Amino acid sequence: MRLILMGPPGAGKGTQAKVIAGRLGVPAISTGDIFRANVSQQTPLGVEAKRYMDAGEYVPDTITNGMVRDRIAEDDARQGFLLDGYPRTVAQVEELDAMLTEQSASIDAVVVLTVDQDEIVQRLLKRAETEGRADDTEDVIRHRQDVYTEQTAPLIEVYAARGVLTEVDGMGAVEEVTARVFTALEATGAAAG
Repeated sequence: MRLILMGPPGAGKGTQAKVIAGRLGVPAISTGDIFRANVSQQTPLGVEAKRYMDAGEYVPDTITNGMVRDRIAEDDARQGFLLDGYPRTVAQVEELDAMLTEQSASIDAVVVLTVDQDEIVQRLLKRAETEGRADDTEDVIRHRQDVYTEQTAPLIEVYAARGVLTEVDGMGAVEEVTARVFTALEATGAAAG
């Protein structure tokens, strides 16, 4: 199964991605984790990516696309994967389509987690406090929400038009949200629980 998990920053995608991917037996591929690993190792890519991340901006497509192309070509992703944080723009959708065409594959489902914006801000401020994430100030968090709405929300329309999109309420306990995701996937015929 090839699945995309979408939603604004702080909607719980990272948490859900690990649980859902584990149940499906596919790798969870998070661009955020890849970027943070490069930043912590101070690789040239990490140093460049950090400038964008600290400002609440997206890392440029050329860097992101190359990393995703390499990752989904790895052996563990050949039979399926869950993408968390990619694609974020319509241009990235087109790039992902090209990558999958090369593999004679396509996206089976796109799940969008919906969460109240004020709830997201509180979640991210709490996470910043507990994890010491300097990039999670309230101003940066609110800017990320605006960037998401402007750049990523149009992807919802693209995938809805393809008939692979389902929206799931992201509020509540992790287990409740996971159950909703699998109920939605089963309803679309994309996955058996």
